[in-house]
Amino acid sequence: QVQLVESGGGLVQPGGSLRLSCAASRNIFSINVMGWYRQAPGKERKLVATITSGGSTNYVDAVKGRFTISTDSAKNTVYLQMDSLKVEDTAVYYCHAIVNHIGGFWGQGTQVTVSS
Repeated sequence: QVQLVESGGGLVQPGGSLRLSCAASRNIFSINVMGWYRQAPGKERKLVATITSGGSTNYVDAVKGRFTISTDSAKNTVYLQMDSLKVEDTAVYYCHAIVNHIGGFWGQGTQVTVSS
Protein backbone atom coordinates (compact mmCIF):
# COMPACT_ATOMS: atom_id res chain seq x y z
CA GLN A 1 0.00 0.00 0.00
CA VAL A 2 1.00 3.60 -0.60
CA GLN A 3 -0.62 6.65 0.97
CA LEU A 4 -0.18 9.90 -0.92
CA VAL A 5 -0.86 13.34 0.52
CA GLU A 6 -0.90 16.35 -1.78
CA SER A 7 -0.45 19.98 -0.81
CA GLY A 8 0.35 23.32 -2.38
CA GLY A 9 -2.76 24.11 -4.36
CA GLY A 10 -4.45 27.48 -4.28
CA LEU A 11 -5.53 30.54 -6.21
CA VAL A 12 -3.04 32.25 -8.52
CA GLN A 13 -3.24 34.84 -11.26
CA PRO A 14 -2.51 33.96 -14.89
CA GLY A 15 1.24 33.95 -15.46
CA GLY A 16 1.93 33.03 -11.85
CA SER A 17 3.51 29.95 -10.30
CA LEU A 18 2.63 27.24 -7.81
CA ARG A 19 4.48 24.20 -6.53
CA LEU A 20 2.51 21.10 -5.66
CA SER A 21 3.90 18.49 -3.28
CA CYS A 22 2.96 14.84 -2.84
CA ALA A 23 4.34 13.01 0.18
CA ALA A 24 4.44 9.22 -0.11
CA SER A 25 4.22 6.79 2.80
CA ARG A 26 7.05 4.62 1.48
CA ASN A 27 10.49 5.07 -0.02
CA ILE A 28 9.96 6.56 -3.47
CA PHE A 29 12.72 4.38 -4.91
CA SER A 30 10.32 1.48 -4.33
CA ILE A 31 7.66 3.25 -6.42
CA ASN A 32 8.13 2.55 -10.11
CA VAL A 33 6.28 5.55 -11.50
CA MET A 34 4.92 8.68 -9.85
CA GLY A 35 2.78 11.14 -11.67
CA TRP A 36 0.40 14.05 -11.59
CA TYR A 37 -3.04 14.05 -13.16
CA ARG A 38 -5.66 16.76 -13.27
CA GLN A 39 -9.40 16.92 -13.59
CA ALA A 40 -11.25 20.04 -14.64
CA PRO A 41 -14.95 20.47 -13.80
CA GLY A 42 -17.11 18.27 -16.00
CA LYS A 43 -14.10 16.64 -17.67
CA GLU A 44 -12.23 13.38 -17.28
CA ARG A 45 -9.04 13.03 -15.30
CA LYS A 46 -5.98 13.40 -17.53
CA LEU A 47 -2.27 12.81 -17.22
CA VAL A 48 -0.03 15.84 -16.71
CA ALA A 49 3.45 14.45 -16.03
CA THR A 50 5.25 11.35 -14.82
CA ILE A 51 8.64 10.47 -13.39
CA THR A 52 10.10 7.00 -13.06
CA SER A 53 12.25 5.64 -10.25
CA GLY A 54 15.16 6.03 -12.67
CA GLY A 55 14.42 9.72 -13.13
CA SER A 56 12.91 9.68 -16.61
CA THR A 57 10.22 12.30 -17.07
CA ASN A 58 7.31 12.69 -19.43
CA TYR A 59 4.93 15.63 -19.98
CA VAL A 60 1.80 16.18 -21.96
CA ASP A 61 2.16 18.77 -24.70
CA ALA A 62 -0.09 21.28 -22.93
CA VAL A 63 2.40 21.75 -20.06
CA LYS A 64 5.77 21.18 -21.73
CA GLY A 65 8.16 24.01 -20.99
CA ARG A 66 5.95 25.32 -18.17
CA PHE A 67 5.70 22.46 -15.63
CA THR A 68 8.53 20.47 -14.05
CA ILE A 69 8.16 17.20 -12.15
CA SER A 70 10.86 16.22 -9.67
CA THR A 71 11.46 14.14 -6.57
CA ASP A 72 13.21 14.48 -3.23
CA SER A 73 14.14 11.00 -2.07
CA ALA A 74 15.08 12.20 1.40
CA LYS A 75 11.52 13.39 1.90
CA ASN A 76 9.80 10.70 -0.18
CA THR A 77 8.11 13.52 -2.03
CA VAL A 78 7.31 14.31 -5.64
CA TYR A 79 6.83 17.90 -6.76
CA LEU A 80 5.13 19.62 -9.65
CA GLN A 81 6.51 23.09 -10.29
CA MET A 82 3.98 24.99 -12.36
CA ASP A 83 5.07 28.22 -14.04
CA SER A 84 3.37 30.54 -16.53
CA LEU A 85 0.02 29.26 -15.36
CA LYS A 86 -3.00 29.69 -17.60
CA VAL A 87 -6.71 29.80 -16.84
CA GLU A 88 -7.04 26.43 -18.56
CA ASP A 89 -4.71 24.87 -15.97
CA THR A 90 -7.51 25.22 -13.42
CA ALA A 91 -8.34 21.75 -12.07
CA VAL A 92 -8.05 19.40 -9.16
CA TYR A 93 -4.56 17.92 -9.31
CA TYR A 94 -4.03 14.34 -8.18
CA CYS A 95 -0.85 12.51 -7.31
CA HIS A 96 -0.56 8.91 -8.53
CA ALA A 97 1.89 6.12 -7.78
CA ILE A 98 2.45 2.77 -9.46
CA VAL A 99 4.19 -0.05 -7.66
CA ASN A 100 4.86 -3.03 -9.94
CA HIS A 101 3.01 -6.22 -8.95
CA ILE A 102 1.00 -4.28 -6.34
CA GLY A 103 -1.01 -1.64 -8.15
CA GLY A 104 -1.79 2.05 -8.50
CA PHE A 105 -2.64 4.53 -5.77
CA TRP A 106 -4.20 7.99 -5.72
CA GLY A 107 -3.95 10.97 -3.42
CA GLN A 108 -6.97 12.98 -2.35
CA GLY A 109 -6.35 15.86 -4.76
CA THR A 110 -5.57 19.53 -4.39
CA GLN A 111 -7.41 22.39 -6.09
CA VAL A 112 -5.53 24.75 -8.38
CA THR A 113 -7.43 27.81 -9.59
CA VAL A 114 -5.92 30.24 -12.10
CA SER A 115 -7.95 33.40 -12.29
CA SER A 116 -7.55 37.16 -12.37
